[in-house]
Amino acid sequence: MNELPIVVTCTDRKASPPQASLQARTLPAGDLPQRATQWAHRLRTAQTKQMALEDLYQGDQWRRALALTDAASRAGFTPRLYVASAGLGLRPVSSLAPSYAATFLPRHADSVASSSAQTTLWWDHLQLLDGTSDLPRIATAAGRALVVLSAPYGQAMHHDLLALAATDTDVVLIGGATNLDGMLRVPANAALRQTLGGTLTSLNVRMAASWLEHCTPGRLTDPQAQARWHQWASQAARLERYDRTPVSDEIVIAFIQEMKLLHPDSSRTRLLRLFRDKGMACEQKRFAGLYTSTIGR
Repeated sequence: MNELPIVVTCTDRKASPPQASLQARTLPAGDLPQRATQWAHRLRTAQTKQMALEDLYQGDQWRRALALTDAASRAGFTPRLYVASAGLGLRPVSSLAPSYAATFLPRHADSVASSSAQTTLWWDHLQLLDGTSDLPRIATAAGRALVVLSAPYGQAMHHDLLALAATDTDVVLIGGATNLDGMLRVPANAALRQTLGGTLTSLNVRMAASWLEHCTPGRLTDPQAQARWHQWASQAARLERYDRTPVSDEIVIAFIQEMKLLHPDSSRTRLLRLFRDKGMACEQKRFAGLYTSTIGR
């Protein structure tokens, strides 16, 4: 069957706003394991509509993530898509869950932890408490896995990735936080954004699709495919330079408030584009956090 588990990260955009109890900002201060236990209890007892995860998440990044299954099929695999979430752990995209707001991003109103070490602790506790999918077991059963993670998720899932690297499994990690012995890692490369298109947020999934296009059919890694990828990447890389002015959080928030009054239907992505078009600098994750803390979602 040549099964290929594909792991991607969730998105903060959801099909519907979460109720207050399923926003991490409403968790009481205190011991992190206790907070994780309460969060898992809230998820289990939530009296609200549940949706398949493939329909719950929204945005370009998520559409690109879903499209990885088509790329994997064309590469000779039978894909199985899983999503890693700060709020849910690791789950198949067909599983059901209520809308929620939880993230590993720092300075975000719904951040579940205040440091990289704490995100790892949160992930480990959430996996145990909620009985979610086990990445090393899933990958080992299939004999291979394509794991596509941002740096914050790479750090949070560090113990899972270490356990996976210790198995005799054919694994490619796109993005992530650090190299691991026993696992082929392709670090995020912003110089490929112009060739691959889209935003930096969706860069990892676009890189993963390109990796699958360069694969030998039915094989996730082999020397010839790696050589093809590296040759393509070296030719496709384009450094991007921007002459923008760094600004304070207060200026970003004021801009968001003004634009939402003038253009209430504008998406966060569009507002960030308008902000940068004015010659001001703001990293995408920072803008997302300030947008959420200002607008609410």
